[in-house]
Amino acid sequence: MHQSILVFRNFRYLKWAAAVIALSVVLYWFHEPAVGIPNGGTWLGYALGGFGAILIGWLMWFGIRKRRYGGGGAPVEDWLSAHVYLGLALIFVATLHTGFQFGWNVHTVAYVLMMIVIVSGVFGMFAYLRVPELMTNNRRGTTLVQMMHEISDLDAACREAALALGDEINQIVLAAAQNTRIGGGVVRQLSGDDPACPTRDANSTVRHLADHAPPGQAEGFRVLLGLLARKEELLARARRDVRYKAILDIWLYFHVPLSFALLGALIAHIVAVFFYW
Repeated sequence: MHQSILVFRNFRYLKWAAAVIALSVVLYWFHEPAVGIPNGGTWLGYALGGFGAILIGWLMWFGIRKRRYGGGGAPVEDWLSAHVYLGLALIFVATLHTGFQFGWNVHTVAYVLMMIVIVSGVFGMFAYLRVPELMTNNRRGTTLVQMMHEISDLDAACREAALALGDEINQIVLAAAQNTRIGGGVVRQLSGDDPACPTRDANSTVRHLADHAPPGQAEGFRVLLGLLARKEELLARARRDVRYKAILDIWLYFHVPLSFALLGALIAHIVAVFFYW
């Protein structure tokens, strides 16, 4: 039976993370620096900092591990569940490592980048837990490609239905077929809508014209409006599908580069501590 990564193996990795946090807090609570106040330069600061650096390296290794199918070792689900919970535990480890001492320096830059990466990871976790279900419900057993094919078929049916309704209707239907777009730029994809959708405008215009059409064209208008309504509904689903996929993709364009920026800042932090401190 499928298990969410949040409850995987009966919350094993949540328990690990809780143990790491508890141990870090207890050590920090009873730690008494020989000089001054708690900071990253004490024995506990070095211990927490070293563990935090190892943890960051391990967390980044997950990006490689998840692509090594059949490579042996723990299943990817184990890695992912541990990645989530130990990544959250890193907040406590790194914060206690600093001794709550911050400033305008590379050390604070590394800490801030780490927090941004963790926040983006939390967003990605909730996205991957929620969005696939939304995509499945939205697709209703079809795929985006199949929806696009059905939209194309509806365009052809609309043009055929419009032939008996005059030049004005034909031009409206043709413009809707030629100018309707799905997707586009990042903002348009994430919005999941097109405020100036030509098909929506065509449906509204044809509906208005149908109210003043001769009785002999009533059936033709009824058929055309049914086709346009079906197309508009499919367009809404297709745009939502694009939106859901964009949500799953877009965070990686932030999470992965920020992770490497964090790695660079971490290396600079370590070099500064051991060679220039």
